[in-house]
Amino acid sequence: MAVGFAQWGNALHTGRTSYDIVGRRRLWFVIGGTLVFLSLVLLLLPGRGLNPGIEFRGGSQFTITGSSESSQQPAIDAVASISSEEAARVSTVGTSGVRVQTATLTADEVTEVRAALATAYDVPVEDVTSSFVGPSWGKDVSTKAITGLVVFLVLVTFVMTGYFRAWRMAVAALVALGHDLVITVGFYALIGWEVTPATTIGFLTILGYSIYDTVVVFDKVRENTAGVLDQSRSTYAELANLAVNQTLVRSINTSVVALLPVSAILFVGVFILGPGTLRDISLALFVGMLIGTFSSIFIATPLEVSLREREPKIAAHTARVLELRARAAETAAAGGDGATLAAATVGFGGHLLPGQHLGTAAQPKRRKTGRK
Repeated sequence: MAVGFAQWGNALHTGRTSYDIVGRRRLWFVIGGTLVFLSLVLLLLPGRGLNPGIEFRGGSQFTITGSSESSQQPAIDAVASISSEEAARVSTVGTSGVRVQTATLTADEVTEVRAALATAYDVPVEDVTSSFVGPSWGKDVSTKAITGLVVFLVLVTFVMTGYFRAWRMAVAALVALGHDLVITVGFYALIGWEVTPATTIGFLTILGYSIYDTVVVFDKVRENTAGVLDQSRSTYAELANLAVNQTLVRSINTSVVALLPVSAILFVGVFILGPGTLRDISLALFVGMLIGTFSSIFIATPLEVSLREREPKIAAHTARVLELRARAAETAAAGGDGATLAAATVGFGGHLLPGQHLGTAAQPKRRKTGRK
């Protein structure tokens, strides 16, 4: 299987096998746009939206340890017996712990809830700890996260524009970045898990991964399209599509290597340790990396090509290549041979059309013996 995957990767890199990813960009845009739309609906729909953790909304928290009972109903009943209007949020911590979160309670209510929880889970009162978390802490975290996000986006815009010398690549990368972030946040709204500071860290981390993966693909696009206007064999879109195919295996390998440890952490966080930092940060990373891989291949480069094709010089070059190709096809249909296409175009590296292979014509020529 490994050999077959390696051969497939080699075929993609040489152009022997090629998928028309850029040419089908409308399909990818529809898929990405639909996912973003559904995410926004989940976030803005009344009764849905994100489920902020106690760090963001504030309240009282109780932790029960050393209990042989880990079900949630005793905690709900215990809190309801003290404050009937209070809807407790209960989660299991490990195999012998239970965490209960409520709105802000008075000192007397905290004492009564501790006693009720100790009775419900048959543990000493000392095994029920309580703490109070103010909403200002979560507000401070949110403000700093938004500030960090804005600074990150501004720096990425300047760095990418300077590095690639093309602002359209920076725009395409930022759009892909927003696509990844909105879908990841929307997934949290879908499953209803609490958004904690660890979740926020996960959201910010996937920004770096998404940009990294996109930059690698864009680097190959820049390499393939250097001097694109000086030849008439391939259009800008075809050369960009070749770059996506050449980096496809690399993107898959990188994603698999990154997702495997994150999957292991997510499994431990969900099925062994229960709700906590590991679960929150690993889920955000898992979803973000998965979506980031999709966007770097199917959203960023196709969008960059759409923006570049609006440039008059790129549009004129594309029209010229297609016109030459049409003339060559007419000549071949009138009695020419397969070499007509090659004769009608000017050689430029070994770039190939999606799904076509030039065979030995695409290989480097051996220098003749004795030639200096």
